[in-house]
Amino acid sequence: MAAQAHKRALIAGSIGNFIEWYEFAVYGFLATVIAKNFFQLAGEAPLTGLILTYASFAVAFFFRPLGAIVFGRIGDKIGRKPTLILVLVMMTLATTAIGLVPVYATLGIAAPLILTCLRILQGLFAGGEYGGAVSLMTEFAPRGKRGLYGAWQSFTVALGLLAGAGIVALLSFVLTPEELHDWGWRIPFFLALPMGVIALWLRMHMEETPSFVRQQQEEATVVKASVSSTFKAIATGIGRLMVWSAAGYTYLVIMPSYLQSALHTGFNQALLIAVISNIGFAMTIIPSGILSDKIGRRKVMVLAAVLLLVLALPLLKILQAESSTLLVKAVVVLVAGGLVGMLAGPGPAMLSEMFPTRVRYTGLGLAYSLSNAIFSGCAGLIITGLIKETGNLDIPAYYVMATAVVSIFALMTLRKDDHLRSLDE
Repeated sequence: MAAQAHKRALIAGSIGNFIEWYEFAVYGFLATVIAKNFFQLAGEAPLTGLILTYASFAVAFFFRPLGAIVFGRIGDKIGRKPTLILVLVMMTLATTAIGLVPVYATLGIAAPLILTCLRILQGLFAGGEYGGAVSLMTEFAPRGKRGLYGAWQSFTVALGLLAGAGIVALLSFVLTPEELHDWGWRIPFFLALPMGVIALWLRMHMEETPSFVRQQQEEATVVKASVSSTFKAIATGIGRLMVWSAAGYTYLVIMPSYLQSALHTGFNQALLIAVISNIGFAMTIIPSGILSDKIGRRKVMVLAAVLLLVLALPLLKILQAESSTLLVKAVVVLVAGGLVGMLAGPGPAMLSEMFPTRVRYTGLGLAYSLSNAIFSGCAGLIITGLIKETGNLDIPAYYVMATAVVSIFALMTLRKDDHLRSLDE
């Protein structure tokens, strides 16, 4: 019976992340299409439209921390299950509604404003998803398997990114460029609705986590977590996640737009390369999560961060080289995606182990969403803006390298035995 509850928790926890990151990928991969439909203002250069599209993307990211606080507090008070059901329903509705918004040519300036508002709502509810899902999965995990259980959360992120890329790639092959720009871009957003219905059914049938139930029963004797120690843990968590957020967005989402706008790669080839980088990401997540259960989170995550620091620039140079074939580019992005996967495998368990049960939903959700708001949500804006200003096509590599330096120092402060301790210790 316990094994069944564990399996239900894994599936129900990860399905919401799948939908969240599916939408994230769709918006990122359709950035050039959305820019033309919503942000191509009269008399402005196409790159300006792309920058405005990323600005809309970034604004939504900054509402994730607010969602993490609001829904995290609810989840730490009334439970993981009811909160995860609420954020799933609202997140699905906001994503589906994006597909209904009339374009700039129809509505004028109201169109990008409505789109941005829906992105904000989507970000707000998505902010309440991660902390709850990771709490759910790691609190159900048997001791010695938290890395594996948490890795499933990241694996479904990879599946969501792959599904988003796959759907957009399929549409770009099946439809003409005109059809894709006209109405085809709406289809991926509408697909979020049936996914949400399946996810809702799964979450209705899961149980509350043993850690939360135990904490509720012991509420009278539990020492309250101090605000200062919680904030310190959140700040440390952001430092540890910085390179994961930056490299993940740079290699897994922004790459198609970068290849098109900076290196003049065709839309279909750019999407194919993005799919391959996400396959690399997916391939290393579960193995690195399992490895972190055996040798510790610190060794695995520090190794990945060091490799990103050393390889970021050489990998980008190979992508830029005119002599590089599609196969060579595919290998480069496969490796880059794999390195991000080495961070994403142990990452959820590492975060979960940083916070006590009574503030875990809020704490890890806030650390994750703040890191993503700053270093993922702004990545497209920072990279595209700096390339426009400087003309330097190496900016994506420098961005990843700068965050890797900070994360290496932050990850070195991890205790070697965190993976061996009980979550309630």
